[in-house]
Amino acid sequence: MIYGYARVSSDGRSVDAQVRRLRAAGAGQVFRETASGAKTDRAQLRRVLGQLAAG
Repeated sequence: MIYGYARVSSDGRSVDAQVRRLRAAGAGQVFRETASGAKTDRAQLRRVLGQLAAG
């Protein structure tokens, strides 16, 4: 499975364009998040990283 991660920094923005590009590149599952780049605690980033395996 190929995973993608789309993030925007504010509620007024949309991850839709990022999601479209990730899906076009082959991502079967895309995790979406609205979080500041300064914020280090990102729940969706933790989720996608938890899905990764060597190989």
